Order: sequence, then structure tokens, then C-alpha cells
Amino acid sequence: MALAMKRAGGDDLDRDDVMPPAKKTMKPLTPIWEDPVEALANARHEFGEHGGVNMSIEASATFTVMEPETMRRLFSGELGPDRDFFIYSRHFNPTVLNLGRQMAALEGTEAAYCTASGMSAISSVLMQLCSSGDHVVASQTLYGGTHALLTHFFPRACNITTSFVDLRDHDTVKAAIVEGRTKVLYFEAVSNPTLTVANVPELCRIAHDKGLTVVVDNTFAPMVLSPARLGADVVVHSISKYISGGADVIAGAVCGPASLVNSMMDLHQGALMLLGPTMNAKVAFELSERIPHLGLRMKEHCHRALVYGTRMKKLGLKVIYPGLEDHPDHTLLKSLANKEYGYGGILCVDMETEERANRLMSLLQNCTQFGFMAVSLGYHETLMSCSGSSTSSEMNAEEKALAGISPGLVRMSIGYSGTLEQRWNQLEKALSRL
Repeated sequence: MALAMKRAGGDDLDRDDVMPPAKKTMKPLTPIWEDPVEALANARHEFGEHGGVNMSIEASATFTVMEPETMRRLFSGELGPDRDFFIYSRHFNPTVLNLGRQMAALEGTEAAYCTASGMSAISSVLMQLCSSGDHVVASQTLYGGTHALLTHFFPRACNITTSFVDLRDHDTVKAAIVEGRTKVLYFEAVSNPTLTVANVPELCRIAHDKGLTVVVDNTFAPMVLSPARLGADVVVHSISKYISGGADVIAGAVCGPASLVNSMMDLHQGALMLLGPTMNAKVAFELSERIPHLGLRMKEHCHRALVYGTRMKKLGLKVIYPGLEDHPDHTLLKSLANKEYGYGGILCVDMETEERANRLMSLLQNCTQFGFMAVSLGYHETLMSCSGSSTSSEMNAEEKALAGISPGLVRMSIGYSGTLEQRWNQLEKALSRL
């Protein structure tokens, strides 16, 4: 475990043991291709200002320097956070930077930058990689907010267009790439809400052969999948979900090459710098304390999802879960997944009609207390929503049909509170009332 203490005293600009100034704002880390839990354990650990085992919260918006010359060197890029120099928390903040190091370790990337929301991470990285007139190829099955960003906002505000494709049809993916215009291939490692698993290595090969950058949303599968290890250039997250685990913060992250993160923080052209989706340092501290037990939480989410999915299928329900052997992507996920973390904590039940879906969720919440009717995922309680009328409501009927989202699709983020058998009895009781 790498240990780090706070820089003390003056600005220390002329010490012999300090690295020469570099024209960059974030120092690249050596990518770690270990098991995610091992990588996190090997990441640099920040102690508190007075030696506390937990890091201190740096709540300051602005930072002082000891010498006037230091300020000039900070703004010229000669000095930066890699040498423990900070200017303003919209640029870099020590507490947020530490969370970024943890996210980079988790995903096995050189660097990471944490943002105020998952959507700000997605929009910022795409705006950095694309310019007016450019083109994106994306999966036709995406979170509704991302679909709306690509379908409506980007064409209107940025003149960036998108072609949506079936990721399982690799020939269609190749055909959608427009030479000279397509800059990004964008998809979710496990799709929201249909739980389609992307063949990350093959899709990366297709994209890289054409000079595209591959951006993968791994919100549904932290620990389970490591897209960067499989070839992705950039991994984005809504940290609000599994990584937070508490349904109490909104946050996001961009994980990728240090060169990309630094370009996004450029004073003149950086999407993160100029759009300013800044994470609060207190939020970053909260999240940094939760990441060390993410592996334990994910194992239990995934274990219970597999048990419930298996039992529900035996009862005759139409269950969609990649951990089941009859799921079309089961073998693929098994070959790509990090071992011992399972197949994901989300399962879907297709009740065919919205009326039946709503009836099931009402019974589960109001009669048997199995879970809550709420969007989002990764909470310790089970969260349920009818995707077509909630998190995918931005899509029209045709788009939902292409994405495989039926009117009665119930998405369940399986929690781990209570005992497994206690919760199963509640679920089974509700099903019997249908």
C-alpha cells in the first residue's frame, strides 16, 4: 500500500528531491490490471492532516501560496496537484483527487476525475472527444437520459449526431461507422434496463481498427466487469449507484488516460474545466470511505440476484438475468467477468403489461415489504421500477421496441438487507397473490 502525507511548510520549489516541473496537471498512474479489490488495496492511502487513519476533508474553494511566483507557475501548468499544489477546487481539490485515484485503481486506468453526476461525466467526455459535425455510434439500448442527450440535445446544441445500433450485430456496428466523422463508439457494459452484455474486446477491436475512441458506461457492473482491462479507452460511472451504495449522493466519474483527463481540465478547451461539474469535497470524502467495501457489497447483491432469479424462473416467470444459463449473453459474461463477483445485482421480470407490472410492484412494496418502488440502483434495500414508464421514458415507443423494453418490464436492483430467505418469502408471498 502506497502511503502519502501532506506537503508541509513553504512552496518547496527548489528542493533537490522534487521532480522537475511538468507541463501537465495530473500525473499518470501505472494502470493496474489486478483484481479490482487488490488494485484498490494497493492504491495510495491518504492519511489525515494530523495523522488520522482517514484523510482530512479539504473543504476550501481556493488555496493560498507562499510566494507570488508560485501563482504564475500554477496557472502556466508548471506546478499542479501531482506536486501537491492547488489553485481552486473547480480545477482540482485534494479530497476529490483522492477519490479519483481510487476510481482509477478500481477500473485499472491511468487517471480518473470525479464529477457532480453521472450525466455530467458522460456529457463532458463526449463533448471533449467530439466537435461540431462529428458522429457517434452508440448502442440502441441505453439509459434514457443518455439516449436523450445523444438523440435530442447534442444534435441541437452541438451539431453532433448519433447512429444507434444493435451491439450484438457487429456487422451493423462496422457499417454505422462513417470514416472521417465518427469519433466515438459508446455503450454500456451491461445495458440499462435489458441487461444485454457487450462483447467489449470485440467491439473495441472494431472501433480501434477505424480510429475510434471507445467509451463504456460501467455503472451496472463495477467489480463484475473491468472494461478498460478488456480494451476500452474510457470508462464512465454514475457513482450515485453501487459505488455510493447509500442512495444519498449524486456523483459521477470519468476514468481513462491521463492525457484525456488533462485535456478535459485545460484552461482554454477542457470540457470539465469550462462546464464546471465540480464534485463537493465532502461528498468525495463520503464516497472514498465506501469504496473499500464495494467488493463485499457487490458479491452479496449478485449472489441474491442469482438466487432470486433462479427461483423466480422455476415459478414460471419471464426472468432476464445474465447469471442464468439461458440468458443469451451468459457465456460471454462468464468469459469476461472478474472472478468471484457474480453476474450483477440487477434482474428484470417481464410482466408483459404495465398494469401487471404495477400490480406486482405494489404488492412487493405495500403488502409484503420486499422492496421500494423507486428508480436508481445499488441501495441496500431492493429498488423496483417499470422501466418503460420511468428511467427509459425519454424513448418513444419505437425506440423502446428496438431496445427490447417491453411495457411490463420491471427492473429490480436487488438489495442485501434482511436475510436472503426472509426476503424470498416476501417475494414469493407477493407472487402468490398475483
